[in-house]
Amino acid sequence: MGAPSSGKRSRMDTETILLWVFITAVVLGVGSMAGAVHLGSMLSNDGQTLPANPFELVFGLISQKVTWPAAATGVLVGFGVLIIVLAVLVVRAVLRRRSKRSRVDAAAQHMAKGRDLRALSLRGATATAERLGVKGSPGVPVGKTVLGGQLVYGSWEDMHIDIWGPRTGKTTSRAIPAILAAPGAALVTSNKRDIVDGTRDVRAAEGPVWVFDPQSVALEEPIWWWNPLSYVTDEVKAARLADHFAAGSRGPDAKTDAYFDPAGQDLLAGLLLAAALDSRPITQVHTWLTRPADDEAVDILKAHGFTQTSNAVGGVINAPEKQRGGVYGTALQMASCLTNRQVARWVTPQGDNDTRPQFDPAAFVRSKGTLYSLSKEGKGTAGPLVTALTVATVEAAEELAVHSPGGRLATPMVGVLDEAANVCRWRELPNLYSHYGSRGIVLMTILQSWSQGVEVWGRDGMRKLWSASNIKVYGGGVAEAEFLNELAQLVGEYRYSNMTRSRSRQGTSYSHDDDRKERTLDVSDLAAFPRGRAIMFASGAPAALLETVPWMSGPQADAVRASIAAHDPANKPSAAAASRWIAAGASGE
Repeated sequence: MGAPSSGKRSRMDTETILLWVFITAVVLGVGSMAGAVHLGSMLSNDGQTLPANPFELVFGLISQKVTWPAAATGVLVGFGVLIIVLAVLVVRAVLRRRSKRSRVDAAAQHMAKGRDLRALSLRGATATAERLGVKGSPGVPVGKTVLGGQLVYGSWEDMHIDIWGPRTGKTTSRAIPAILAAPGAALVTSNKRDIVDGTRDVRAAEGPVWVFDPQSVALEEPIWWWNPLSYVTDEVKAARLADHFAAGSRGPDAKTDAYFDPAGQDLLAGLLLAAALDSRPITQVHTWLTRPADDEAVDILKAHGFTQTSNAVGGVINAPEKQRGGVYGTALQMASCLTNRQVARWVTPQGDNDTRPQFDPAAFVRSKGTLYSLSKEGKGTAGPLVTALTVATVEAAEELAVHSPGGRLATPMVGVLDEAANVCRWRELPNLYSHYGSRGIVLMTILQSWSQGVEVWGRDGMRKLWSASNIKVYGGGVAEAEFLNELAQLVGEYRYSNMTRSRSRQGTSYSHDDDRKERTLDVSDLAAFPRGRAIMFASGAPAALLETVPWMSGPQADAVRASIAAHDPANKPSAAAASRWIAAGASGE
C-alpha cells in the first residue's frame, strides 16, 4: 500500500487517539468526583446544596465553597475500581480484535463495500437460490468480508476459479466448505486424502459415497468399478477419451511431435472405439498396442459400420514399419497407465462373476451422492482415468440438465476440481466453463499458480477460464510477478491527499495535492499475502478483501472432525462400512 498515505493516516490516528484519551479522562474524572460528592452528601446527610453542573461543583471544591463529604471518599474509590475494571475489559477487547487483524486489512477500506456485494450476501444469495428453485443452501461459501464481517457466497449459477499456493488453506477454507454446501451430487478430484477423510461421512448422510482411488492415495480397496468404455458410444466420444489419455500422460515439459502425437492419439481413439463396440475391457486396447500387426480391431470397427475409422486404423497397421512403430509407440505411451494391475482393478471386471457395483454416471447425477477421484501426478499417473471419469460424470449431468425444466439441473451439482492441473487435465474445460454454469453444474477449479493453468490450457486457454469464472479467488502463496501485477491492477488504486511543507527565508509554506493515487495492494503485498485472507473478484463488483472461513468455524465442524477421526489411516477404516452406501446407491435406494 502507498507509504505516503499510510504514514499520514498513522500520525493523524495517534493525535486523535491522544485527544480522545485526554477528553475521556477529564470527563470521567470530573464526573466521578461530582458523583462521589452528590452520593457522599446524601449518605452523610450534611444538608449541602450542591450545584447540578459537575464542573461548577469541582470548582466549588477547589475554592472551598463546597465541603467534601466524609462518605465521598469511599464512593470515589468504588467509582475508580469500576472504571479500572471497565478499562481493562475494553483494552482486552481491543487487543483481541487487533490480534485478529492482518497487515493487509487496511486495504479493505479502498475495496468492495457491503453495498457492492449485495448479490453475494446471505440475503442476496438466498434470493437467487430461491429463484432457481434451490432450497436449504444459499450457495457456495467464499469467505467473510474484512470490512463489515459479511459472509459472501457464490450463487448456484456461478463458476469459480481459485489460485492458492501450497499450504495456504485452500482445502480447509474453500474445497471442504464447498463440498459440504452441495445440495445435490458432488464431484471431487484431488491428489491427497484429507479432502476425502474430512467430508465423506458428512456426505454419506445425504447419499452414496464413491471413492475412485486407483493409486491408493487414500488406501481404498476397489469395492466397486467403472468401465471407461461405457462412455464411448461413437467415434466422437472415443476421440475425447483418447484426448484425456494424451493430456494426462504427458508432463508439462514433454516434447511432442507434429505427426506422431496426433496420429498416435487417433490410433488410440480407434482402438478404444473397437474395444467398446466388442464389449472388451479397456486393457484390451493396451494389448492391441503391443501387437502392431494385429488387425482384430479393424475387423470389429468394419463389422459395426465404422468404415472410416476402420480404414484409418488399418492404414497405420499397413504403414512402413518405422512409421507404424512411431505411431504405435506414441499411442502406447499415452495408454501407459493401463499396464498397472492396481489401476486395472478399478476399471475392468474381475472375472466373469464380478459382483462389485459398477459406477453409473447417469444414475449418480440424479442422486445426492459424492464421487471422489484421486490420483498422483508423475510417471504411471492414473490422471487420464480421473479426467475421463470426471468428464463422463459432468457430461451425464449436462444431459440430465438438457432434459430438465429450464434446461438446468433442478438440484445443482457441485464439482470441486482440486489440483486440476495435476490430476484432471481436462483440455476442453475453458471452452465449456460458462456453459456449465447455465446448466446448474457449479465447478470450482483450484490451482496452485497461474503458470500451472498455462501448462495445461495454454496462455489463451487460461485467460479464457479466468474470464469465464464469476468468482475468482486469490489466497496467497504465489510468487509470479506478472500474474501478481495483473491482480494488483484488478484490485485498483485509491486516492489520497498529500501535504508537503517547505521552508525558506520568507517562512514556512504548505502545499496540498488532493488527487494523489496509489495502488491499494502492491505486488509485494500479494506475494507475501497472509494466511487467513483472500481476495475475491466477483462479476460486477470491485475486488473484495475477505477473511477466510475454514470448516472449523462452520456449523458442521464436529461432524467433519468425527469423519477425519473415523478415517485416520492409523485406524484402517473398514471397506464394509463404506460399501453399504455403494450397495444402496447401486440398488436405487
